[in-house]
Amino acid sequence: MPAMKLSDLENASEFHARHIGPGPDDQTDMLKVVGSSSLEELMGKIIPAGIHKKDLLSLPEPLSEAQALREMKRIASKNKVLKSFIGQGYYGTHTPGVILRNILENPAWYTAYTPYQPEISQGRLEALLNFQTMICELTGMAISNSSLLDEATAAAEAMTLAKRSAKSKSDTIIVAGDCHPQTIELVKTRAEPLGLKVVVGFAPKLMEEQEYFAVLVQYPSTVGQIHDMKPYADAAHAKGALFIAAADLLALTLLTPPGEWGADIVIGSSQRFGVPFGYGGPHAAFLACQDAFKRNMPGRLVGLSQDAQGNPALRLALQTREQHIRREKATSNICTAQVLLAVMASMYAVYHGPSGLKRIAQRTHRFATIARDGLVKLGFECPVPHFFDTFIVKTKDADAIHARAVALGANFRKVAADVIGLSFDETTTRADVELVWEAFAGKPAGLSIDALDAAVQEVVPAALQRTSAFLTHPVFDSHHSETEMLRYIRSLSDKDLALDRAMIPLGSCTMKLNATSEMIPVTWPEFAQIHPFVPADQAAGYREMTDTLEKWLVEVTGYDAVSLQPNSGAQGEYAGLLAIRAYHIARGEGHRDICLIPSSAHGTNPASAQMCGMEVVVTACDSQGNVDVADLKAKAEQYSSRLAALMVTYPSTHGVFEDAISEICAIIHQHGGQVYMDGANMNALVGTAQPGKFGSDVSHLNLHKTFCIPHGGGGPGVGPIGVKSHLAPFLPANPHTGHSTVGPVSAAPYGSAGILPISFMYIMMMGATGLQRATQNAILSANYVAKKLAPHYPILYSGHEGLVAHECIIDIRPIKEKCGISNEDIAKRLIDYGFHAPTMSFPVAGTLMIEPTESEPKVELDRFIDAMISIRKEIELVETGAIDAEDNMLRNAPHTARMVTAEQWAHDYTREQAAYPVAGLKLRKYWVPVARVDNVYGDRNLVCACPPMENYLAETADAPAAE
Repeated sequence: MPAMKLSDLENASEFHARHIGPGPDDQTDMLKVVGSSSLEELMGKIIPAGIHKKDLLSLPEPLSEAQALREMKRIASKNKVLKSFIGQGYYGTHTPGVILRNILENPAWYTAYTPYQPEISQGRLEALLNFQTMICELTGMAISNSSLLDEATAAAEAMTLAKRSAKSKSDTIIVAGDCHPQTIELVKTRAEPLGLKVVVGFAPKLMEEQEYFAVLVQYPSTVGQIHDMKPYADAAHAKGALFIAAADLLALTLLTPPGEWGADIVIGSSQRFGVPFGYGGPHAAFLACQDAFKRNMPGRLVGLSQDAQGNPALRLALQTREQHIRREKATSNICTAQVLLAVMASMYAVYHGPSGLKRIAQRTHRFATIARDGLVKLGFECPVPHFFDTFIVKTKDADAIHARAVALGANFRKVAADVIGLSFDETTTRADVELVWEAFAGKPAGLSIDALDAAVQEVVPAALQRTSAFLTHPVFDSHHSETEMLRYIRSLSDKDLALDRAMIPLGSCTMKLNATSEMIPVTWPEFAQIHPFVPADQAAGYREMTDTLEKWLVEVTGYDAVSLQPNSGAQGEYAGLLAIRAYHIARGEGHRDICLIPSSAHGTNPASAQMCGMEVVVTACDSQGNVDVADLKAKAEQYSSRLAALMVTYPSTHGVFEDAISEICAIIHQHGGQVYMDGANMNALVGTAQPGKFGSDVSHLNLHKTFCIPHGGGGPGVGPIGVKSHLAPFLPANPHTGHSTVGPVSAAPYGSAGILPISFMYIMMMGATGLQRATQNAILSANYVAKKLAPHYPILYSGHEGLVAHECIIDIRPIKEKCGISNEDIAKRLIDYGFHAPTMSFPVAGTLMIEPTESEPKVELDRFIDAMISIRKEIELVETGAIDAEDNMLRNAPHTARMVTAEQWAHDYTREQAAYPVAGLKLRKYWVPVARVDNVYGDRNLVCACPPMENYLAETADAPAAE
């Protein structure tokens, strides 16, 4: 055996060889199928020469997984984990180990996709229904969505919901001055482009002085104050306005819920239900409202329906992603939720139950009260008489007290120059209370926690104490032992099909490998336990990571600056358009308000433009799905003096590299506009083309797609924006970087910072060569699938030599016209073969869009191809009349185990054809838990919380007596 060189041995263990599915031999075989001799030759055929980047990106040499984890540990060690008393919407919490290991760290949960295909999503849909039920019962509201991005953006969504729903015609919203500061700032950001006026101050006085369409209050306030809100809610209603409460879920176990004193909308965060700080996110916010507003409610809504067999089944209800329905008329562009974090929070409630949550709240409140009483005995003024977990202390020695607290290992909140805020939480101990006293007064003698506990007086007035029951459904009182909880979590994950089971070939959604090594640092305390508002020197590791990641993304994109703040792709779009808008205003051209958007664009594009106060003008696409340059030029000339921006996706939404992209950008610039390039398809560009170098001015990136942050069942996401230098002054406000021309777009300075280690690890381990190879293989895999399927299904759009970019669209419309079989029938039949469906009817109705990504091995691509070919043969049976046009394996798909094992089988096809259409399934079969879900029934009979106890009592009454 010839000796191998060390460099060869080292290269053999490179991470990218494990991230990229097809090995060298597989790549050779696939290249033959697509008619190329090498990846480089294939790229030369597909990517326009004028934008094709052939040299490598300037990035550090890649590290092995072990090396990268050591480097990550070095960076993490620069963060200082201190006890936090900061509060301000973020609180210490214990993540139960059974939830940490079996949800947050479990790929069955974090690699799942958004539950648009309900049959294969019943597990996470049930967890989200639990979340909605939890929110409704704690807030006292009629209906809740299944999570929003963070508390501050939820407040902004509530503002626009109120504007759309209130009787008042005023354009003013009153925001109580004692709301959380980050909420106030973000509401201002969102209000200004819409022409809404935000008035901040003492709400009762402001409500007497002027007209308004809504009032936003914090309950309890940012400094801990609680008082009766009912008179103010009544006053708002008398003026035709709505009353919005930003509420604390843990406090609501003890306090009268807002729904009982007249709130119309309640928002907040579920972070303190078992989700770590993560330097600001991700955390699942919520929005609950009165039933009258449910059809205008932003975000996703899980509802109860039934399947084709009449059995209960869950689904997303009311098509609540309104941006895809109403587009430029939408009041929200929310597309990503925070499913993984909502699942964690709901499981926290399931695990602790109502009595457990109340006990945690009582303990938290007791510690806060004892700490306050001790400080009063020490001579300090604590001016908030009624509070839950937070109070303020007035002192002329604030700086010295803060310094002593840090020296003792804790952070207090700097409310004002002479006011210190203290927030207590689930993690508070006796030692923490004593630390507080020591920071204020040295080591005080004579103070006893037990003595104060025995003498403590009630600080929550009887009128504000909760008397109503909550979390009454059996699910919240059935899983309190770890054994029960473990099995419940497992039972739900078994119902779902995630990336840990099979390929998810969704076009435009880039479901690629989320490597274990990338995920490991997320739960390290040095990243997970950092409050977003700690002093800068305590987050030095985070700053090194974010600064470096921004630098790397600048290199990848060809832009000049990056902001990591947007915590979803839609938020990135919004931030990018805000930057364009502010740029025009700064140049005295604030009248520019026209945004050109091709007809094929994502629904979030026109919705984001509308939210920035822009008027959307749609431009045409040609027969090949490309931007119609002639129509674009005509529209640009027509609106030249008002042209603000073009929003364009590249490669196109149709999966093609358009040759005219540089010309398109030049046309817009010629008329004074800016080019926003949607980064949804960046997985086809990394290492091969740089948007900032071929004419674009700004793009958002989906780190939850291209850069390996998992989709988490529908969130978390991260959507940073890259901009050219002239737009850099207009990046979102961030106190750490000094950008302040445009306000913040998320509550925390770095959005969902807690999951940025994933993308950092990915780039660090892939390096320039690995990133380029990943993109090349993503394009190769898409073309391989397209070439293999082309004899069986028409490929709707293609570029030179019939080649596509990173995804392809197959046209099912001719099949439906001939025999009635639809793209939905094929999507549901794929479930029987063990696959998630491709993207249905986007961007063209009646089609399926397929994106295999670079991570899938050739054997899995072939398994998918074989499934699609087998399904085509099943369709032929319908086309030829060999099998009934209505009663066939496609129209009845998916088939559950209950269906194929039923005593009666009345179908023309066999049970084996239904369940095992290809032989390999006999060795590895995913059994779908429900048959095809009835969407219409669910919307007509809307149930969006766990069924009430009466249902269970009725079932018990009807059940036969035990013998």
